[in-house]
Amino acid sequence: MLRRHDYSVNVAGGFGAAQLTSEYATANGFRLPMKRRAYTRGAGRQPVLDMLMVSIDISDVSFTQDDAPAPVRRDNQR
Repeated sequence: MLRRHDYSVNVAGGFGAAQLTSEYATANGFRLPMKRRAYTRGAGRQPVLDMLMVSIDISDVSFTQDDAPAPVRRDNQR
């Protein structure tokens, strides 16, 4: 399970960010993080917890199956 995702925010000057995920739940058999927090990264690539950039809380998730036809497989795909 994903616990941390480091990336560079290029659209805002190219600073480093660390997104932390927590509070996993299961929806239709899929494990998903219900909380995401993105912070700027400081020295040693550590998240600066006083500099929260994005906070996402998810409370209700479910998936449904689309009735669209299955994608066509090419011969070289397995």
